[in-house]
Amino acid sequence: MNLADIPLIDQHAHNILKPEVAAQSPYAAAFTEGYDSEIINYHARYTFFYRRSLRDIAALLNCEAEETAILARRESLGLEELTQIYFRAANVEAIYLDDGLQPETILPLSWHERLIPVRRILRLELLAEQLIPQSPNFATFLARFNSELDPTPLGVVAFKSIACYRSGLDIQPVADEVAAAQFDNLKQQLHNQPLRLTDKPLIDFLLQQALSVAAKYHLPVQFHTGYGDPSLDLRLANPLNLRYLLELPQYRHVPIVLLHASYPYMQEAGYLASVYPQVYLDFGLAIPFLSVSGMREAIRQMLELTPTTKLMYSSDAHSIPELYYLGAKWGRQVLGEVLEQAITDSDITVAEAETISVAILRENALVLYQSAHETSTKR
Repeated sequence: MNLADIPLIDQHAHNILKPEVAAQSPYAAAFTEGYDSEIINYHARYTFFYRRSLRDIAALLNCEAEETAILARRESLGLEELTQIYFRAANVEAIYLDDGLQPETILPLSWHERLIPVRRILRLELLAEQLIPQSPNFATFLARFNSELDPTPLGVVAFKSIACYRSGLDIQPVADEVAAAQFDNLKQQLHNQPLRLTDKPLIDFLLQQALSVAAKYHLPVQFHTGYGDPSLDLRLANPLNLRYLLELPQYRHVPIVLLHASYPYMQEAGYLASVYPQVYLDFGLAIPFLSVSGMREAIRQMLELTPTTKLMYSSDAHSIPELYYLGAKWGRQVLGEVLEQAITDSDITVAEAETISVAILRENALVLYQSAHETSTKR
């Protein structure tokens, strides 16, 4: 199946790095979740993803498939023209940006908006990290935290949690007084240093505060699940750990989006989407970071059980614009291959495959985020 003409809704991505910041890192650093110098300076260049990507990029930029030739071509084009080339080649209609990844290093939303329609995803843990040092006590902090979420800020179409990175996905109930005590302990430890929130009771408490706001506005909440950088304990990143949260009736109508195919927990994620009506999946990061066979298998495993109304495209692009294009190229290609096999297997018809491809690449996201978009534009 050729899906190139279907415009994409990229429902989870990140801002591009400022040029002066990107210049300080090897090009290969954007092609790995590792951050050890030995990984980014050597081993990252020997993944299937990196070798394949050099050929894909060189074909688009009309240069040799070598890193030095690609870097020279990028320099001659400049970042804005380069990004426009990738967005056009990707046939992306809109991007939903989590601008909370290393916010001091990235270009602002306004820069991206010059090139493509943008919606914002608000990262909850970053908001808490910004407000805690400014707040003299827990009551003040909590009031400020909730006021930043309710009403939903203009342009925000989803909240996002990285609890997976900080304390794991086994989110549990936390009493107000426990959260207040954790806040007080944390304040005592601050000594004019940047705060990285890792306190599990406080994270669990604040996440459920945000879920209550999301329930009020039917706002999707995205969760990092599965694969990530080494600061994440992959054992705690299995989305099955979210069962307590998914069973709570007060959050029954909050769309929960499990990001990154939950790799390597694709089947577990697919199971959750098949039995919990509020659970949705996307396959960014797994695509394009895996091998071609790995990408194909990731989508195939998710679709073993997942209703096709619940799977969405994203690139999880970050740092450099190439990742928007590579995600789009391989997202379309691999999805098409899986659907073709499903036709051969008699799971679906050709007509059904065509409808499903449009749903996964754009329509499911448009439907899921539509009420959030309407609410945010009224603010």
